[in-house]
Amino acid sequence: MSENQILSEPVDDLARRLASMIDDEVFAAMELLEIASEERKREDLDDVLSRIALIESEIERRYPGQLLIPYREWKEGNARH
Repeated sequence: MSENQILSEPVDDLARRLASMIDDEVFAAMELLEIASEERKREDLDDVLSRIALIESEIERRYPGQLLIPYREWKEGNARH
């Protein structure tokens, strides 16, 4: 999934697709959004941040009580490769 697709598709469509994504896809989407948030100007962040919050909610749904630990572990594992 490309950054452009994650940022351009309607939020409702992204929300629907999240449930059918495997964990790696959800985590990759989160990573792309983090990168996008770092590259955006402060005034252009609202849409990116709302998508990050949506994915954070999906991760919490999949891993109750673990916050973003599964994502951080995935990210750390990918950094080693």
